[in-house]
Amino acid sequence: MATPPPDNWQGSWPDSWYVHSSPPGPAVPALAGDTDCDVCVVGAGYTGLSAALTLAERGYDVVVVEAERVGWGASGRNGGQLISGYNKSVSAIARLSGADDARRLWALAEEAKALLVRRVERHGIDCALRWGYINAAAKPRHRADLLAQLRDAEALGYDRLRLVEGEALRALLASPRYDSGLEDRGSGHLHPLAYAQGLGRAAREAGARLYENTPALAITTGAAPVVTTPHGRVRSRFLVLAGNAYLGELAPPLTRTLVPIVTYILATRPLGAERAAALLPGDHAVSDTNVGLHYFRRSADHRLLFGGGVNFANRAAPDAKARLTRRLHHCFPQLAGVGIDHFWHGSVGMTVSRLPQLGRLSPTTYYAHGYSGHGVALTGICGQLLAEAIIGQAERYDVFARLPQPPFVGRPWRVPLLVLASLWYRLRDLL
Repeated sequence: MATPPPDNWQGSWPDSWYVHSSPPGPAVPALAGDTDCDVCVVGAGYTGLSAALTLAERGYDVVVVEAERVGWGASGRNGGQLISGYNKSVSAIARLSGADDARRLWALAEEAKALLVRRVERHGIDCALRWGYINAAAKPRHRADLLAQLRDAEALGYDRLRLVEGEALRALLASPRYDSGLEDRGSGHLHPLAYAQGLGRAAREAGARLYENTPALAITTGAAPVVTTPHGRVRSRFLVLAGNAYLGELAPPLTRTLVPIVTYILATRPLGAERAAALLPGDHAVSDTNVGLHYFRRSADHRLLFGGGVNFANRAAPDAKARLTRRLHHCFPQLAGVGIDHFWHGSVGMTVSRLPQLGRLSPTTYYAHGYSGHGVALTGICGQLLAEAIIGQAERYDVFARLPQPPFVGRPWRVPLLVLASLWYRLRDLL
C-alpha cells in the first residue's frame, strides 16, 4: 500500500514519493496588497531561492513570489542527482566558448557542488545528501564517450573519476544492461524537495519575504520593474526571473530559447534493506548515456526511484507509467512483480546547446534557466551569480552570459518538430 498523505497535505502538490517522505511545511501567506523592495524574484525553486538567499545575506530587501509552493516545480520533483559539470562535454563547451571560458565554467560547476554542501551544513538542511554517481554506458559504443569524459576531467585536474567495467561495475550496479560506466566520487544525490524547503527556510531566516500561491500575472522590465499578482503588486529596483520550465508566457523573449520537456519518475514499494542494497551496493545514483536516458537511485526507506522517458510536447503521455515500468524491469529483471507506490512527472528546461542560459531582458531584469538535467547543482551557483551581478560584480556572471543562446524553431512548427526529434532519438537509442 502507498504511504498515506501527510497531515498537512495540500491538494495543489503533485503526488510523489518526495511529498510523502518529507512533507512540506505549512504554506506561507500569499501577497495581499502592494509592496516595495530592492529585488523581486519570480519563482521559489533552487535558482530563485539561491539568488534570494545570497541577496538577503548581503542586506538587500528581497521579495520572492511563487505561483504554488516552495519547490513545487522541477526543484521538488527531480531525480535528486547532484552531477559534476554540464549536459555537454568540456571539449564541446570549449568549441562554443573558447578554452579559457570552458575552464572557468568547469570551475564554476565545481564551486556549485561546494556551495550546495556549505548551505546544507550551515543551514542544517536534512536532505539525505550522499556521494557516489555512475554514468553507465547504455551501448558498448558509448564507452568511447566515457573515455573522452575521463580525458577531459584529467586535463582539468579532476581526479574523482574512474572507468569501471565488467565485474567491477556489477559490484556497484546489479543490472545486466550495462557493461561499463564512469564512476564519479565527487557527484551524488539528495532528497530534492527537502533541499528546496531547506533553502526556503534559509532565505526567510536571512530576511527574504516569501509569498506562496502568488502567481506573477504580468511584469514590466523598465527602470523600476513591477510584478503584478492577483492581489497586489511588487515594485522593485531589480527583477529576477527564475521560473525556468514553469515560467510560461510571462516573458515571451525567453520562450524562444527554452523548451519545457516532460520526464517521469516512479518509486517502487519498499524492497527491504537487503534487497535494495543488492541493487546498488555502493548507494550510487546512476544515469545512462542514452539521449532518452534513464536514471535511478535508492531511497532512504529502501525503494528504488527510477526515472526516464521524455515528452517533447510538454504533456504527460497516457501510457507513460506502463512504459517506464517496463524499462525498470528491463534494467532490473529481479524487480519483476514489485509494485509501484508512486508515479509522477515534471518539466525540465532544455536549451538548444544544453547549457544554462543567464542574461538580462533589460538593465534591471535578469534571468537564469535551461539547466538541461543538471539543475540540482548548477541552479545554486547560477542564482548566486545573478545576485552578484545585481550587487555589481558581474565578472563571473558574464562567463555564462557570453555563451551563445540559439533559439528553437518558432511556433507553430516547434512542437511537431520536437516530437519528430523525440522519435528520432528514441530510434537512435534502440540501435
